[in-house]
Amino acid sequence: MATYRELRAAGITTRAAAALTGLSRATAGRKPATPVRATRVVPANRLSSVERAEVVKVLDSPRFVDQPPLQVYAQLLDEDTYLCSVSSMYRILGEHCQVRERRRLARHPARVRPELVATAPGQVFSWDITKLAGPVKGKYFDAYVMIDIYSLLTELRAG
Repeated sequence: MATYRELRAAGITTRAAAALTGLSRATAGRKPATPVRATRVVPANRLSSVERAEVVKVLDSPRFVDQPPLQVYAQLLDEDTYLCSVSSMYRILGEHCQVRERRRLARHPARVRPELVATAPGQVFSWDITKLAGPVKGKYFDAYVMIDIYSLLTELRAG
């Protein structure tokens, strides 16, 4: 590329300089790649830490604790109060790990499976219905079975 630039600086045409250096004109015509470093610019209107704490205090107040930031924003604007934008409210809530469902939802306890205990025969029964194939294709019999759990366990332990 340096040779191409020297030829161009000497007044040789782009076509001739590209042919002499063996570069295509498209490659030779490109601007050299410069490393781009993204510098983060702090916005001039960025909220201070005190203002951010005030936003969290308002969002966590009993009045707004169960409302999303968009509703809080609208209610405050109706009262001629502007704290920050809705996206800033979400950003601040995210910093405090509060971006979630803000309403108080019922938490149902884990359901306990009932446990049936038989201490004597005839207290707890289990049942089942099974289809049995009949003598002819398409003909079925239903076998209804009721089992006394205590007697079944006694037989299993003995067996």
